[in-house]
Amino acid sequence: MRKLENNELERKSIEDFKKSEKTPLILVLDDVRSLHNIGSVFRTADAFLIEKIYLCGITATPPNKEIHKTALGATETVTWEHNENVLDTITNLKQEGIITLAIEQVESAVFLQDFKVEKNQKYALVFGNEVHGVAQEAVALCDGCIEIPQLGTKHSLNISVSAGIVVWDLFQKINWQH
Repeated sequence: MRKLENNELERKSIEDFKKSEKTPLILVLDDVRSLHNIGSVFRTADAFLIEKIYLCGITATPPNKEIHKTALGATETVTWEHNENVLDTITNLKQEGIITLAIEQVESAVFLQDFKVEKNQKYALVFGNEVHGVAQEAVALCDGCIEIPQLGTKHSLNISVSAGIVVWDLFQKINWQH
């Protein structure tokens, strides 16, 4: 087994990325404090051709040296927008026919492995603050909630880890499962 060289990975150029058909997922980050988490989410969004990221509330925006450290250029490929109010963002997405889903532990949440994607449907995934999670007002406004099952003592994951897990799972369901 041989590790592949960078020139063997068939990486897209920025122009090719922008022209590519996107995965019908939108990420909404609300009041995310860590610049490293924001950069990591950008990198995940790039890896899976995510349509767009909304950065809401206190969530920092590019250009930012600390975001760039973990994004490694993904802020140049992934479309993003800053909106001050997450509730307005969720409302606007819903008006566009996009199903909004908070990634949070709530009553009647659907476990990630049990969530079924609808064909030709676009989803917006709402991720919240590292300490407080998705605000209750945002949870109440969303169409539903997805929970990542956890068995340990903490029952919380880093936001960038949560985004990676959920995006990978839904990416597979959208692209490869029947």
